[in-house]
Amino acid sequence: MGRLDGKVAFLTGAGAGIAKATAKAYVREGAKVTIAEIDAEAGARAQKEIGDDALFIATDVTSDESVARAIQATVERFGKLNVIMNCAGGSLQEDRPVHEMQIEIWHRTMALNLLHPFLTCRHGIPHMIRAGGGSIINFASHLGMIGSEKPAYAASKGGIVSFTRTLAAQYVAHGIRANAIAPAIVRTERSIERWENKGAMNAEKPSAAMRERLLKQKLYPFSVGEPADIAAIAVFLASDESRMLTGTTISADGGRSSYLKVSAE
Repeated sequence: MGRLDGKVAFLTGAGAGIAKATAKAYVREGAKVTIAEIDAEAGARAQKEIGDDALFIATDVTSDESVARAIQATVERFGKLNVIMNCAGGSLQEDRPVHEMQIEIWHRTMALNLLHPFLTCRHGIPHMIRAGGGSIINFASHLGMIGSEKPAYAASKGGIVSFTRTLAAQYVAHGIRANAIAPAIVRTERSIERWENKGAMNAEKPSAAMRERLLKQKLYPFSVGEPADIAAIAVFLASDESRMLTGTTISADGGRSSYLKVSAE
């Protein structure tokens, strides 16, 4: 018997990375999943890898119409909705100091990271209420907890923390829990491409010179996670095992935010 037997989950950005690893883990635990992904090739590939318990729906998570259609298709296919996991989004390379930032970058970041979970919840929560409750899992970031050189990204992820608390308070009477996960660097395809050359993904025991360089860059080897690490937390939050958790943000950063706080003292 799986930990998620009988549950139906809607996962954004599940064509790759953390959300794809989570979709696979959910199915292994007995759930049916929707892969809501804007990249048609990645989404179709993920569905093929996972099998008949997965449904790929091409979805623009910043579009109200697209999200509404994807949620409705999920319920039509699987009969209900129990879990929403909002993982799509991320930071943009053009995210600059406030006085240098293009307004379009701010708007795009907010749409990807903050509007998107609002839309999935807007359309998904009524189905979750009809199902008798469920679990919403949002993705914050350690940078939304401590601040960042990327102000748009940090603001959007900080907003996720507050949005998650609000959802928890508003829908507790309906049996809906809302929690967030705040990772640091995770070894996804995207992060490898962005960080590999800076040494963040190197050996677990770097040389003293490498460690000093990483410390100066604020990239700590012990804070680098794998998609499966975050997927394990997402399975727990989707399961009834986490019934006492709501309104919480879990810092899944390998201690990085704690280290930054200590080192700043």
